[in-house]
Amino acid sequence: MFCLLAAMAVGGIMTVATMVKSVVLVVDGKQIALRSFAGSVREVLGEAGVPVGSGDSVRPAGQEQLVDGTRIEVRHARPIILTVDGRTTQHLVTATNVGDALAELDISSAGGRLSAPPGRNVPLSGISLSMYTRREVYVETGGVRMATTTTGRTVREVLRQRRIPLHRGYRVRPPLDSFPSQGTVIRVSPPPPPHTVVVPVAVAGLNWAELARCMSNGNPLAVNPAGPYYGMYGFSLPMWAAVGGTGLPHTWPAEEQTYRAQLLYQLVDGRWQGQWRECGSRLFG
Repeated sequence: MFCLLAAMAVGGIMTVATMVKSVVLVVDGKQIALRSFAGSVREVLGEAGVPVGSGDSVRPAGQEQLVDGTRIEVRHARPIILTVDGRTTQHLVTATNVGDALAELDISSAGGRLSAPPGRNVPLSGISLSMYTRREVYVETGGVRMATTTTGRTVREVLRQRRIPLHRGYRVRPPLDSFPSQGTVIRVSPPPPPHTVVVPVAVAGLNWAELARCMSNGNPLAVNPAGPYYGMYGFSLPMWAAVGGTGLPHTWPAEEQTYRAQLLYQLVDGRWQGQWRECGSRLFG
């Protein structure tokens, strides 16, 4: 009888032993070795006090049966507020560092500028990141256009990188604090020559916008190589100089070009046919 009871006891111990499973639990990269009687992944997580919520990643899935040697990986979701080139979006990621979080969002930071290093930890409370991508923009000054590659946040920063000085009175378009997106053309113009000649009301009141539409589709940057002619009103360089213009006409804003066109009209005593033969009649439309 004693032997029978002993055999039953040993058999019970062996049965219990076979029910215990060795489990490796990895929570947000931290590894824990456990022994558990749980029958499923969900049960062992409950035993270990590991909460699982919406957006969290659990592998294998919670309903999976637990077997000896099971490795369970839990990654808790964490919020990221991501601003790329000035545009802000919100995301949930399970990655624990910045580099992996961007990879999870399928965003490449190669060549760009990040507000935090790729190895920076992303806490459960979340993180705010800014990224500026590598872009090609153009800087135009003195009639010369230069291509430049930048991660600059503002037009001002691009000009600083190119070592282009901003003297008093110089005009910059787009504005210095604006964001230079891919393909942006940054134009730096010196102050215009003084407007010492008064334009009579009768001349200023002519339809200059319609003349510009006829001559260049109203484009201040227009260049016609046939003359060559420049700007909204098709100035030749001699005529531009004759009315006090400096540099190239199309490098100046529309207001300056219109002022010089009005001076040209006065210079020729209103005989527009010699200057705008095909379009001059539009002044009176």
